[in-house]
Amino acid sequence: MTTDRILIAGGGIGGLATAIGLAQKGLDVLVLEKASQLGEIGAGIQLGPNAFHAFDYLGVGETARQMAVYIDNLRLMDALTGVEITRIPLGDAFRARMGNPYAVVHRGDLHGVFLKACQAHPKVELRTSSGVEGYEQDDTGVRAVLADGSRVEGRILIGADGLWSNIRKQMLQDGPPRVSGHTTYRSVIPTEEMPEDLRWNAATLWAGPKCHIVHYPLQGWKTFNLVVTYHNDAPEPVAGKPVSREEVRRGFEHVAPVARQIIDKADDWKLWVLCDRDPVMNWTDGKVALLGDAAHPMLQYFAQGACMAMEDAVSLSHLMGERGFDGIEQTLVDYQNSRRLRAARVQLQSREIGQHVYHPAGAHAELRNAVMSARSPEEWYDQIDWLYGSTGLEGAVSAETRKAKKI
Repeated sequence: MTTDRILIAGGGIGGLATAIGLAQKGLDVLVLEKASQLGEIGAGIQLGPNAFHAFDYLGVGETARQMAVYIDNLRLMDALTGVEITRIPLGDAFRARMGNPYAVVHRGDLHGVFLKACQAHPKVELRTSSGVEGYEQDDTGVRAVLADGSRVEGRILIGADGLWSNIRKQMLQDGPPRVSGHTTYRSVIPTEEMPEDLRWNAATLWAGPKCHIVHYPLQGWKTFNLVVTYHNDAPEPVAGKPVSREEVRRGFEHVAPVARQIIDKADDWKLWVLCDRDPVMNWTDGKVALLGDAAHPMLQYFAQGACMAMEDAVSLSHLMGERGFDGIEQTLVDYQNSRRLRAARVQLQSREIGQHVYHPAGAHAELRNAVMSARSPEEWYDQIDWLYGSTGLEGAVSAETRKAKKI
């Protein structure tokens, strides 16, 4: 086996970000995607400053900035009373502190940035209808086993094949993802359909007992992204199932009318039952490594799933650019070790934020309101600097640890 190329299973955001990062280091890449065409389903996603650090490293910073919507605040509202609890300003002081802006974008537009970059790069080959079912490896390289039984050869294989990763299934044999019991309904509506009193240039969270509503503008203010989530203990994973407006409304009858009104503005709601996994110690098997949701799937409450996948791409590309294929198995272990603890922190804190910020009730909610409303913008920046200030190259060392050690 002598094919000096890197195989990537999965043509989503993480897989394509990794492909362009490696290609820019002079490495040949073959992306194997199971779908018949490359694209992304879903709606809006939020991009913290760490996403823009990754864009810049991966060479797509200018293009990404052109399609993003830059919001003024992160706003937290009490869904029962309709009163604002707190806001985090995202203006000049935030950008100076974190080194980059905060923005929102349609998932398809973000995927398109990486897809166009890969299509234009001579080192990247994109192959559709090529789902990877498993892998084989020996001293010289690795073979991706496709759904039709054929084999594709390469030097290493990166499993960026998402929550239900076949690469992970073979590598770790750790069963299906954990079902959170949280059901999320998503839709996108034209801006003119959004209630005028809620057309804020902000990512707004209405937090209520076992439920929340999120909205923010997209696509140059042409549309608004709507996300409503109900902790209803749903037992089975579901992805993208169309549902009626009446079904969505049922979980939010106790919410203040000012927030609840957005549910009636959309007709094409789709349902997801959220899943994640516990952090694990190992993402590698010889010449095979996991990346993105295949390695560290997380809940939506930190808005960091795509950002963490892009940071993975930065870390792996950086190490491969320095070392090439020399000592490749150790390089993959070093990549894993550089990312594992940071990703685990985001995975676990995403769960905690859902419990303690998004969905508390009674005294728990009152405590949230009291604590969070007392913080100044500067105190908020101190709280989130470890996440947003990172470039993805610092490894497990967080901002506060660097300060303590004066690194």
